[in-house]
Amino acid sequence: MKRAKVSQSSIGLRVKTGRAIAVVLGGPIEAPHVLLRAELNLTDSKRPATAQPYHEFLDLPWDRTEIEVKPIAIAIAKVATSSLKEVVDQMLTRDLKIRHAGIVGAPARDLRKIGSTHIRAHAAEGVLFREVLETAAEGNHLEFRSFPEREIEKLAASELGCSLTDLAEQIVEIGRAWGRPWRADEKLAAMAAWLMLRA
Repeated sequence: MKRAKVSQSSIGLRVKTGRAIAVVLGGPIEAPHVLLRAELNLTDSKRPATAQPYHEFLDLPWDRTEIEVKPIAIAIAKVATSSLKEVVDQMLTRDLKIRHAGIVGAPARDLRKIGSTHIRAHAAEGVLFREVLETAAEGNHLEFRSFPEREIEKLAASELGCSLTDLAEQIVEIGRAWGRPWRADEKLAAMAAWLMLRA
């Protein structure tokens, strides 16, 4: 279905391990609509370690692990930058420019305090994939802001000037107009994109 051109658009990215759920919104802040929904690949098929980089070094001391992960993180960032560029370029073919990115993911934390090496690996990967998407946003010349996954709903309601109930209803309506799937990940990505329309 052909959609009207908009003067501004933003992308929301819900970070997952090895991928990101993307929702591009455009239109007025009061009534944004979905321009694109996609899934970004953040791994290199030629380097299996990019799927779960910290799991590769579970037997190493944490200081050593951080050193060993660095080149893998660089490889992931290159893939993320390329994947995001594909979305940015796709929107340009429709005469729409993405200017801002909202990234929903794990916040920075002191990973040393996590005793279980396996749980720490998962936590570290959550942080890493959020960081590589920040790098990807910079690489595509997008202004970005990161939102902690457990806080974005309250932040969005506060900054958009609505109640949590109204926010939830509006996010559902935004998704209904586009169609399924419209799961929790798409909703969080849409909230981030909506917040960035205000930038």
